[in-house]
Amino acid sequence: MNQIIETILDHRSVRSFTQERLTAEEIKLLVEAAQAASTSSYIQAYSIIGVSDHKLKEKLADYAGNQSYVAENGHFFVFCADLHRHEQIAYEKGVDIKATIESTEAFMIAVIDAALAAQNLAIAAESMGLGICYIGGIRNHLKEVSEILETPEYVLPLFGMAVGHPAQQTDKKPRLPLQSVYHENKYDGESAIAKLAEYDETISSYYRARTDGIRTETWTDQITNRLRHTKRTFMKEFVEEKGFSKR
Repeated sequence: MNQIIETILDHRSVRSFTQERLTAEEIKLLVEAAQAASTSSYIQAYSIIGVSDHKLKEKLADYAGNQSYVAENGHFFVFCADLHRHEQIAYEKGVDIKATIESTEAFMIAVIDAALAAQNLAIAAESMGLGICYIGGIRNHLKEVSEILETPEYVLPLFGMAVGHPAQQTDKKPRLPLQSVYHENKYDGESAIAKLAEYDETISSYYRARTDGIRTETWTDQITNRLRHTKRTFMKEFVEEKGFSKR
């Protein structure tokens, strides 16, 4: 096993950072690592907004559900699906590409490109001894987030990432069994489900140890309860308002 794989396998979310800020050189290196990710047809349909203004970070923390580590970290990145630059380039060249960039396929390309870039940045950060935490909570108030970040049409904030020097190390959260995730040649739902009882025991023990027995829920109970209630029902309408996935 090489050092890169060791870094990947050692991932855990960090939610407590020191006051040390990332240097300009560190930020540049992380963004360059993000840009090195694969991108569909070289479209590069994403942008990254670095948020260093503490008052702005506090607003984002509030919108994300009062998550303090959105404000208190070394640097905060917001990853956006971005087809704005493509629309502007086409406009300057007198070419109409609206039917293409407003398609569901283009939306998927932009989301996937942003996710690939983000994961590259995450791995790069962890290889530098930094900690990271993805923040999907900014979508709780996506309209307000878009307004304070001044994202134009065809630019959609997807998620944030808090990066910084860990104030404390957290435990690794066990992932699903390999048999529940990896399928050979065809989808095998029966094998995927069969391993979940064992995984439930693992997760229940994990929570029990972390909380001195206060929390003992299983993974299947946790996920069922989470998915029982629909969240962010405004999303489809807002995504379309931003110019995405209209067709």
